[in-house]
Amino acid sequence: MNAPNTMKAMRIHEPGGRFQMDTLPLPTLLRPTDVLVQVKASGVVPNLRNVMSNYGERSYLTVPDLPAIYGLDTAGVVTEVGAAVTGIAPGDRVYINPGRSCGSCHACRMGEPTNCVAYTFQGYFGFGPRSKDIYKQYPYGGFGQYATAPADGLVKLPPAVTFEQAARFGYLGTAYSGLRKAGVAAGKTVLISGASGTLGLGAVQIARAMGAVKIFCVARNADLLERVRALDPERIRVFSHGSGDLGEWVRSETGGVGVDAVLDAIGPGAPHQVTLDCIGALRRGGRLVEVGAMNDPLPLNLHELMCSQISVLGSLWFSVGEGQDLAYMAAAGTLDLNVFDHHRYTLEQANEALADAEQRKGGFVNVVIVQ
Repeated sequence: MNAPNTMKAMRIHEPGGRFQMDTLPLPTLLRPTDVLVQVKASGVVPNLRNVMSNYGERSYLTVPDLPAIYGLDTAGVVTEVGAAVTGIAPGDRVYINPGRSCGSCHACRMGEPTNCVAYTFQGYFGFGPRSKDIYKQYPYGGFGQYATAPADGLVKLPPAVTFEQAARFGYLGTAYSGLRKAGVAAGKTVLISGASGTLGLGAVQIARAMGAVKIFCVARNADLLERVRALDPERIRVFSHGSGDLGEWVRSETGGVGVDAVLDAIGPGAPHQVTLDCIGALRRGGRLVEVGAMNDPLPLNLHELMCSQISVLGSLWFSVGEGQDLAYMAAAGTLDLNVFDHHRYTLEQANEALADAEQRKGGFVNVVIVQ
């Protein structure tokens, strides 16, 4: 069967506009190290409309030129590989890690591509003017039938991971990388702020897989928190924020010591007091890792942090290797990805899918476009 020479894609043509179906030439491989992927599923990010509206002189993100194909978390089947590709073959099931870098700056050569000045999320946004060059190389997000990607940007998916589950890897990988930076491992305790949300729920499941002995889950919705607790009643403790003193509660559960680590997964718009309360729940030498993009200015007493040897770190995205770790954990059965309630939409229903994602309540819902 001959490959098609065109594809369908849902693109936006004006800032904040609706998706519309376009017919485009089938993507071609620009480099011998690239691959072509037939898209099977793409996650719908609740914040996507804000990103698509972020055009103009005061834009704080670097977004692709219009018309643009969005779609951050993409999974599918490899249909073509470049002449220099090894280890990846047509028919492989893969997740496309959308993190793109220039490949030659100091950060890239040191193995730290997320620190590249051109770092860009394919199908979403970038972090500087040089992201425009990346978009020219990889302009295809997940809301199209095909996408190109570098072979070293792919996570191989075992049969145990469905395409819909893989379309959640952006959130899962972000949580996993943050938990690793926080030092979560067997025998450790961790507090997850925003535990019932899209990032937080994945963090809970991953902390279980990493062997945390106690997982303290903090959020506002008591009903959702009870669903989270039911995932592992032996290890999970839940606390509805605003119902008391978070630090006192954590210390009462840890023999007066506090937690080893905090993963702060609350999003923009949350008050800084939530994060300060989490810092107050840390033991001496503990770490808080920020993954949720809480953007309320944080008043910190640096002398107090110094004396207690407490660290506050930012963690952006995750590596391909960390994504592969998640796939291996899911294949081994230590990471349970069956907790998600998938809301499936066709490519033609991209506008309806985004509206659903914006209205969804809690992290158990996974809005995904399937093809």
